[in-house]
Amino acid sequence: MGEKKKFIRDSVYGDISLNKFEQKVLDMPQFQRLRRIKQLGLINLIYPGANHTRFEHSIGTMNLGSKLANELELSEDEIELVRISALLHDVGHGPFSHVSEGVLSFPHEELTKYVISKTSMRDYLEEKFDIKEINKIISGEGKLGPIVSGELDVDRMDYLLRDSYNTGVAYGVIDYERIISNLKLTNNLVLDIKGVQAAEGALVSRYFMYPSVYQHHTTRIANSMFRRGLKKLINSNEIDENDMYKYDDMDMVSIYRNSENPFVRDMITRLDNRDLFKRVKVIRLENFKNPEKLYKTSQETLRKAEEEIAYDFDMDKDYLTINIAEYPRFDEMKTQVSVDGKLYPLTKISNIVGALSKARFNIPDISVYVPKEDKAKFEKLKLENYLDLPEINKDKFHGIHYDQIKLF
Repeated sequence: MGEKKKFIRDSVYGDISLNKFEQKVLDMPQFQRLRRIKQLGLINLIYPGANHTRFEHSIGTMNLGSKLANELELSEDEIELVRISALLHDVGHGPFSHVSEGVLSFPHEELTKYVISKTSMRDYLEEKFDIKEINKIISGEGKLGPIVSGELDVDRMDYLLRDSYNTGVAYGVIDYERIISNLKLTNNLVLDIKGVQAAEGALVSRYFMYPSVYQHHTTRIANSMFRRGLKKLINSNEIDENDMYKYDDMDMVSIYRNSENPFVRDMITRLDNRDLFKRVKVIRLENFKNPEKLYKTSQETLRKAEEEIAYDFDMDKDYLTINIAEYPRFDEMKTQVSVDGKLYPLTKISNIVGALSKARFNIPDISVYVPKEDKAKFEKLKLENYLDLPEINKDKFHGIHYDQIKLF
């Protein structure tokens, strides 16, 4: 008889099977911590249903990794290696996921490698796997790396499906089965021409999920408030950023509430009661001739501008935040497509993807946030007086309108 498997009932895929080794990994405290870390951080302040966790996302990523590994006809050992790597790819995430990561001086992958390599989890994993191979895959390196961390990887597929399902935003519904069945593994994952339409759908989904969910303006305000408090906790040594893999969401909320810093306590009280900052200035990046220039602005420059604005408008500098929306990367655009034995970038094959590449700066903006009680002070704020903004493109509207027409 074969090994008896356990099944977990997943809200997105139905039954997901686990072997005994994987079951034991799931039961380890390092992995169980992920049950208490929200996948989307503070987005449940905007979408009340967004309470799903890194725990279920990790299991879902393992499920898709397994499907893709089987489709690629990998060996049994390789399939098991892909499964365990996908399962563990987020085990080092800090509280509230990417919200806390935005303050750290290193990406969460570094903490993931630490948990796998330096904690008690390592002893058990080494009974069956090479730790270095797991870490390579999680980093997107080697033959199998692109499956878990690449341009069109199973991590992205799962979070789009799962985030869409739990927020109720329909944009994230993608044809993952069509994508998986048309991927081949050479030096990298290559998409067959028959899968281009499904890949286009995934990119369009991500394009619309950014302003609707991931970079929703209220999401960015809540994240900015939390991060400002976390930065103070780290700077005052109340928290060691290298220990973030130890904390869950509840731990962090407790630390905020019991902090000696009144600003930190005020931030968590405001978040608890959804007393969020308000936007007093918004400039869409589509208005600039060279929007990418804005992403070269240093944090020191932004902090200096915050201090100057706060001084001129007579308020505490800690309560004023300048925020630039996350850079719209869309790495899937780099995916190589196989056409009659030759490889082409997806942007060259798809007019839709090419249009998205141009239109991606339609979404982000630079904004200034302050408490609602201070909002009335800023009616005449001119951000260009405090920051070296890119040149305004007065003719941009017509080009943007044309590109948007091409998308639909």
